[in-house]
Amino acid sequence: MKYVLLSLFLFTLSPAIAQVNDSVPQTTLDSVATSLQGSHPSDADLLSRQYKINDKLTYIYQKPRFVDIFNKIPRNIGKSTVEMVSKPNYPYGLAAIGATAALVPADPWLIRESRNLGENLGLNEAHTYKKLGFLKIVPADVNSAFYFVGNGTTFIFISGGLAAYGLITNDYRAKSTSMQLLESIIVSGAFVQPFKRLTGRESPFITANEGRWHSRWTFAPSFKAYQQHTPYYDAMFSGHLTTAMSALTVLTENYPDYKWIKPVGYTALGLMCYEMMQSKVHWASDYPIALFVGYITGKTIANRRITKVKTEEVNALSPKKYDWELSTSNTWDGYQLVGVNIRFR
Repeated sequence: MKYVLLSLFLFTLSPAIAQVNDSVPQTTLDSVATSLQGSHPSDADLLSRQYKINDKLTYIYQKPRFVDIFNKIPRNIGKSTVEMVSKPNYPYGLAAIGATAALVPADPWLIRESRNLGENLGLNEAHTYKKLGFLKIVPADVNSAFYFVGNGTTFIFISGGLAAYGLITNDYRAKSTSMQLLESIIVSGAFVQPFKRLTGRESPFITANEGRWHSRWTFAPSFKAYQQHTPYYDAMFSGHLTTAMSALTVLTENYPDYKWIKPVGYTALGLMCYEMMQSKVHWASDYPIALFVGYITGKTIANRRITKVKTEEVNALSPKKYDWELSTSNTWDGYQLVGVNIRFR
């Protein structure tokens, strides 16, 4: 029964629906207007590009500029703060706080049962990595791989892949998403670090090593104490989960037509959350606020980069590529001919 309850808790972190539907890059609204005026800009000169998500929705991306990463960060932090307390979102914020309070009493039990299951599965508590060049970033075992999901390096790699694809194909959506992922790491961190330093909650392995059941909370520890003894103060809330949730939200908001991203992404997040409990890095109650903050920051970043329009409005502005009309004529010997005149634009 205890494993059933534990599984139900983890299952709530892994919603999944799968279907594949590729987007179709098309001529942009800006280029449509230009074409109607008789000018034909090169593909590289377009100020924006559009991507058909489905029959009802089209996304438009402005030409990405690398400097926008830095220009948009301050406003994204401010906008995310406003969104967290806005009327549509504050009930979810209250729910996250309520879930946190409800989970705190169950934290010791969830940690113990997570670790028991981990031992049965042959998972280690420690995280070990091998070197890739001069960087020690290659997970050496399964639990380290699960933990690495929330590492900022993971999303830097994904960002780099999207940037390379975008540069090769001049895909504005890929280039924009690449920059949004980098923004998500910075913006989510701007919320995580102050909260950690304010709450000062110790990590589960510190609590366990000292033979206690519940963690200590040292509100607003000194800067020196935090820097020298970080695990004693940095559990609440999970930076790994906040970063991963923010980045995943950026991906799902930019690529809603790739239906496999959500089930794969949320399953990875669920496995990471379990791993961080079985390795005694985080308490279960460190997660609800992390999910909320990560989702709001990721959605805010994406929404400020994407212009969403109805597909029918785009189609109405698209110029026809040709005109045609029926025509008739008579030959000298009295025959009547019927034909079609086609004029290409």
